[in-house]
Amino acid sequence: MNSTNLKPVTRTFDILDRLQEIVPNKEDILARKINGNTLRFSVKEYRQHAYEIAYALVEMGYEAGDKAITITPNRPEWNFIDMGLNLAGMVHVPIYPTLNQTDFLYIFNHSDARIIFIGSKALYNKIQPLVSQMDTPAKIVLMDEDAEVENLHHFYQVGAAAKEETKARIEEIKANTQPNDMATIIYTSGTTGIPKGVMLSHWNLMFNMMGHAAKQVKNASHRMLSFLPLCHIYERSMNYEYQYLGISTYYAEGLGTIARDLADFHADGFCSVPRVLEMMYSKLEAAGKDLTGIKRKIYDWAWKFGNEFDNYNHSWFYQFQHRWADRLVYRKWREKLGGHEMLVVSGGSSIQAKIVRLFNAAKLYIFEGYGMTETSPVIAVNSPVQGFNVIGTVGKPMEGTEFKFADDGEILTRGPHIMLGYYKDPEATRQTIDEDGWLHTGDIGRWVDGEYVQITDRKKEIFKLSSGKYIAPQMIENKLRESAFIENCIVIGENHKFASAIITPDMSRLHFWAAKHKVSYKDNDELVKNPKVLAKIHREVESVNSLLAPHEAIKREKVVYEEWSTANNMLSQTLKLKRANIIKAHQELIDEIYANE
Repeated sequence: MNSTNLKPVTRTFDILDRLQEIVPNKEDILARKINGNTLRFSVKEYRQHAYEIAYALVEMGYEAGDKAITITPNRPEWNFIDMGLNLAGMVHVPIYPTLNQTDFLYIFNHSDARIIFIGSKALYNKIQPLVSQMDTPAKIVLMDEDAEVENLHHFYQVGAAAKEETKARIEEIKANTQPNDMATIIYTSGTTGIPKGVMLSHWNLMFNMMGHAAKQVKNASHRMLSFLPLCHIYERSMNYEYQYLGISTYYAEGLGTIARDLADFHADGFCSVPRVLEMMYSKLEAAGKDLTGIKRKIYDWAWKFGNEFDNYNHSWFYQFQHRWADRLVYRKWREKLGGHEMLVVSGGSSIQAKIVRLFNAAKLYIFEGYGMTETSPVIAVNSPVQGFNVIGTVGKPMEGTEFKFADDGEILTRGPHIMLGYYKDPEATRQTIDEDGWLHTGDIGRWVDGEYVQITDRKKEIFKLSSGKYIAPQMIENKLRESAFIENCIVIGENHKFASAIITPDMSRLHFWAAKHKVSYKDNDELVKNPKVLAKIHREVESVNSLLAPHEAIKREKVVYEEWSTANNMLSQTLKLKRANIIKAHQELIDEIYANE
């Protein structure tokens, strides 16, 4: 059956009926890796478990509108619970397993959660003491089977036994569920402040999902790998898209197994954030360093060709070069990743143009998009099916929505993708959505060629020097990160005379460089303080400064040996800089930078 002929879905659980209609016999609509083994679930099993959970919830006395939390890495059971909750009229509140105790307890209480589904026993042991501290402690259900703790397998049994008694009630709830009813609350990880609960309706989720599904060229014969957290709206929306199109979703064991899982599953694509693609890029570059002789020359030629690749150059000689680069180098990359051409969607922050060009040359096609939790999430995206992929932009605004720039360049959007509001926070809602229904994104952008959107910075992150000149730090940081020697960086200087940067170097690249230039050191801390290393990093900064306006130039930089990560709370869950935390951690260094300004 041609899936494009089916009517749209308006509520999340309508996807289950659609799957039954377009791929009823599919045996691997959802799958995961467990200790190296693959566990697959069919469409029939998916529907069965979702309904069993719904029947169990009703049997246990939960009511429409009740809130339920999930805390787990990606796995098929997340979907069973997601659908089961909405079938029962409940509101799904998925949260990150990596939050600190303060944020966990805040969300537990603020969301009014009555039940919490937890992925593993290790997570259970971490969460259970916090649940006992809740104003009204919630019920805990473990997803893994366990003889000592109530678990999901028990829910299946209760639901199956209660099916005949509760089926009519579930059908009544479904019939009464309206597209604009709240389906989920997503607490923004954010880079500052207390998490806010974004309320999204069934139609918010389904309208946005169908909008980007219309741009998808993969279909029910393909597989996608999922590794970004399902509790984040970006991966969740793509997860719905895959199901809507009948595409199989395979969940990776973790961020450290992406390459292996792509190969094992013979995946046709995945969603990513720039940081993951940067790491893949670095590994591909490092692979060439181990080669010698003619193999090294060929690799270097293909590498340079890919970094400068022009997808729109159709001259016979250019295409001839591309075919040979693919045959000699790029095809081998794909073979190590499962052998398929891929479609990769990148979001969360801007990605370096050279990475997009290289991956596109290797037929691992990257399409960049843009959105936020409050917009369900996609606002604009490049489109595979429409054949445009304008590097340096996030594509065109989504069809069926309104889009404009404010006088100061801030992006405003309006339409069916706009959230219901922030849970229990009408004032914050009013500050974000104006009286005319326009959502103020806080992002600054501009048109490219009059139709493609380019994001230039975050409005709240732009700062002013003491001279009155404005600095857009993200733009400068993105340019600095294009250096192979710079792992990450933050640009500072608010209310000071000049802009500066704190830089964390790419240590593997630095080790290689140090060996080549006979730089001796006893540990990494000593290496990043070596005068030759500092001079090298300074030259990288000066190279970027040559591309900037005089007032934007980085006048001083400090190099630190420290990994910024989610674990040390320097990066958000989507790997964005937590600026306030980084600045606080390096305040003495910043004071030193500006001591004699």
